[in-house]
Amino acid sequence: MTTDELAPSAAAGRATDAILHDTLHGTARGVVVDSPPGAGKSTLVVRAALELAEAGRPLMVVAQTNAQVDDLVVRLHEKNPQLPVGRLHSSDPDAYDKALDDLPSVRTSTKAADLAPLPVVISTAAKWAHVKNVDPWRHAIVDEAYQMRSDALLAVAGLFERALFVGDPGQLDPFAIVGSEQWAGLSYDPSASAVSTLLAHNPELPQHRLPVSWRLPASAAPLVSDAFYPYTRFRSGTSEGDRELEFRAASDGSGPDRVIDEAARAGWGLLELPAAHTPRTDPEAIRAVALVVRRLLDRDGVSRSERGPRAPLTADRICVGTAHRDQAAAVRAALAELGVRDVTVDTANRLQGREFDVTVVLHPLSGRPDATAFHLETGRLCVLASRHRHACIVVCRAGVADLLDEHPSTEPVQLGVTVKFPDGWEANHAVLARLGRHRVAWTP
Repeated sequence: MTTDELAPSAAAGRATDAILHDTLHGTARGVVVDSPPGAGKSTLVVRAALELAEAGRPLMVVAQTNAQVDDLVVRLHEKNPQLPVGRLHSSDPDAYDKALDDLPSVRTSTKAADLAPLPVVISTAAKWAHVKNVDPWRHAIVDEAYQMRSDALLAVAGLFERALFVGDPGQLDPFAIVGSEQWAGLSYDPSASAVSTLLAHNPELPQHRLPVSWRLPASAAPLVSDAFYPYTRFRSGTSEGDRELEFRAASDGSGPDRVIDEAARAGWGLLELPAAHTPRTDPEAIRAVALVVRRLLDRDGVSRSERGPRAPLTADRICVGTAHRDQAAAVRAALAELGVRDVTVDTANRLQGREFDVTVVLHPLSGRPDATAFHLETGRLCVLASRHRHACIVVCRAGVADLLDEHPSTEPVQLGVTVKFPDGWEANHAVLARLGRHRVAWTP
């Protein structure tokens, strides 16, 4: 029986078993795991860490941010409170969550040598890069490996003998603060992701994928899979009807209320404003986003899912996603004027890995006169369209489809560079085509 023919839990279990077998019993120096949004990547990392520790194999875990490190420490403690875990940190005053100090089996230190005897030591790639004069760990787990640049992997590669690399290939590419054009096409491009460089030099390494998203509903998984993961398709862990979003307060007939009702019914909603070329912080679009959030809260929403009984749609279960920080700041100000607090508002970069019941997205191409490589990047749209468990509402100026059709490719052709597929043009068209079926035209 193929993976697609199995029940979602069985398919995910088979994939996890194969990954753990290669990690614990394989001979390859690395194992690569592709994980789509909400597929249980962190759960896999924690389980692999626990099994390696139980097998008596010293382990170092590499994450990309302090928040990710602290989250993994807490998850490991919850699964096995008796397991000694080391949290390696910098000397900054707020280098880690002080709540870790209350966990008796967790030990913190700025020196790797102090923590090396422990079964598991966790830190950021930046901190690991400064570790010297220690015996290599037998195993490493690199979390969010697609967010890690290859130069960061090179800096820590001498600290371990074998590694499990886990990440989401559809997310944003690693961030670099300097231009990298001079390395484009070279096998040692330091700005490339750790996984792409690893596989370029070691194509024989075992590669796996997690086939089920437990976050995305049945209404969203097919679109996100087709648009952003055409070669590593996945499916939702739920079926139509397993989740429900309803509002006790009736619609007032406005554009924001109509698009909310459409998103509650279909999982997607597009609030389309009149076509116009606008400043990046388009006042009307920003106001529209804020009004949608205000109405989501005013209408007393209730969600039902496979996780348990009905739950209220509260501010902490709603997020707003934007492409730029100034747009996020403008949305926060607009929400404050409407008396809305505790709603997460941030850029796609900072929303990676997070999960909410409902997301409201300001489309990256809304109101723009051009389509730059930044705004067409597939990872940015992928993150914005894949944070929700129930519904995603997109606010956008009309005319984006025409903008895409008129967009000439002005990016220089780099020899030897692997062409990303699908490209931003194709992914944007795929998403717009689906959103067009759930369009609510509105003039503020």
